[in-house]
Amino acid sequence: MNTPQGLLSLRHYGASHGSHAHAHFQVLLGLDGVLELEVQGRGQRIAAGDGCVIAPGERHDFEARSGSRCLVLDTAQPGWARCAVQPAQPRQTLALALYLEHALQQAGGLAQQHGPALLLEAWRAYGPLPQRPARAINWARLADWTTQHMHEALSVAQIARQVFLSPSRFAERCRAETGLSVMQWLRGQRLARALQLRGEGFSVAETALRCGYQSPSALTAALRRFRPH
Repeated sequence: MNTPQGLLSLRHYGASHGSHAHAHFQVLLGLDGVLELEVQGRGQRIAAGDGCVIAPGERHDFEARSGSRCLVLDTAQPGWARCAVQPAQPRQTLALALYLEHALQQAGGLAQQHGPALLLEAWRAYGPLPQRPARAINWARLADWTTQHMHEALSVAQIARQVFLSPSRFAERCRAETGLSVMQWLRGQRLARALQLRGEGFSVAETALRCGYQSPSALTAALRRFRPH
């Protein structure tokens, strides 16, 4: 379907008519009801005040079981590319969308003339807040703390508390920054310390006790498998 570019319209959605794609951006803002979207296999739910930018060429389908009303902008304005890559949920734009809905039903073309630019400006202004840079993890300091507590049965939560992160967030950071899960990283710390203690003349039994192994045989088996880089 050839849709005029830069066109604002009000649309009512119901049952799906099958997936399709456009050669331009399509911006949807929910006015009421709930619209279930699938864009390139990714599901998204648009209620009143929610929004979505569908990039050119992206196949999408929709369904609104109880009906949905949306303000829709079809546009080739390249400024929407950033909004499509980092989609916002612009609830703050609902007042503007409701105003444009009213204006579109009145005589005159001001809504069509200025509405698309106003929507883009509002979307950018009320998009996601920039995230603060993540606090760096001092892995050397964390390793020192771990060494002091190696005789304990350390958990992910205990280690995460030392760097003021939730267990799940610390697990993500550990995987991203070391390439290891938290338990793999901890096991490496235990084994490196065990090798150090054995090199200093400590017995297998004493080393196992200090490094948190349940028995000397458990440590011996772990050291046999360990291949330091």
